[in-house]
Amino acid sequence: MKINQLRTAWILCKIIFYTGVTSIRCLSKYFFSTINRPWTDKALHHWIDQLLNAVQVEYKVINPFNTQPQAGNATIIMCNHSSAYDIPLAFKAFPNNSIRMLSKKELSRIPLMGQAMKAAEFPFIDRKNRYQAIKDLAFAKQLMESGIVMWIAPEGTRSKDGKLGSFKKGGFITAIQSKATIIPIGIRGANNILPARTFNFHLKQKAEIHIGKPIDASQFTLENKEELIHQTFEVIKELVGENRSH
Repeated sequence: MKINQLRTAWILCKIIFYTGVTSIRCLSKYFFSTINRPWTDKALHHWIDQLLNAVQVEYKVINPFNTQPQAGNATIIMCNHSSAYDIPLAFKAFPNNSIRMLSKKELSRIPLMGQAMKAAEFPFIDRKNRYQAIKDLAFAKQLMESGIVMWIAPEGTRSKDGKLGSFKKGGFITAIQSKATIIPIGIRGANNILPARTFNFHLKQKAEIHIGKPIDASQFTLENKEELIHQTFEVIKELVGENRSH
């Protein structure tokens, strides 16, 4: 038991250290007005490699349709969210793109990291204030128009049991209004690395990043957004390997 606790503490220390160093580097560039998107992308992917190496995960990307974000098209990545490790794994789907996560407002209040995320063009959403959430999603739309691929967890939060939960509407409204392409991703194995709402790390796990066919949100309207939500849910459910009905 003590060995597991020591291992967990060591991994947490490494993750906090890596995150702190990356945040300081990002803020330093920001304050001296030398930050740019290519530098930020490189720094983010270096940080993600450190997070994945800390738990020695063996991952593979499975992309049978050769799906890729297309330049000039607003693009949203939507994937299941059963672990904090879904996020770094999802970034590995498209390592050559500028990907940013639509983050909950609470993350912006974390010292150092919150400020660094703002500097790195991460948008935040206030889920407790509907009016502010609409403004936040409009800003996310602007970022997509500038070439950023937006990562959104359609479940809104991490699944407690690792199973795919019901989808929230906000991300789909943004997708329709932005005439975005949704790239569905199903991540398998992240919950085995770090189950939701725990610090119980498991080393040397295997993970798979399954990328599906793009879904054109411009073919839907706000009136039939439920069809888009249902279609995306069914695709991601298949990608994660679940066979239960919605």
